[in-house]
Amino acid sequence: MGDDRAMHEQNMAIVKSLVSVAWADGDFADAERQMIDGLLAGFDASEDEADEIRAYAAEKRTLEDIPLSDLSADDRRILLQHAVLLSFVDGAQADSEKAMIDALRARLRIPEAESSAIVQASEERAKRLLSLL
Repeated sequence: MGDDRAMHEQNMAIVKSLVSVAWADGDFADAERQMIDGLLAGFDASEDEADEIRAYAAEKRTLEDIPLSDLSADDRRILLQHAVLLSFVDGAQADSEKAMIDALRARLRIPEAESSAIVQASEERAKRLLSLL
């Protein structure tokens, strides 16, 4: 089994960061857990990597736990898009989740105009997806 099957470090960093986002409202809900599992599958995570993420997610995480140094500029934008989708996954975006998205934007240091455009597009996409469920 070659190394190319392994999830890239950046993808691990993105998923770990999303665990922090999932915990933002103080609860790591089943719907959020399922989205994380879906991303692990999408990123071709090995069983060991999936276990590592699940163990990581078992403890409450905060935005301070986000491994910023492991995230490129592109990764940070991908993370922000996924974070917005994740904040809607339980059917509605709580005020605490909206506040967390704002805090995440600041932490990721994406220029304001660009991060606002990413968040707005992602919110519209999330609402469209929810309407299909």
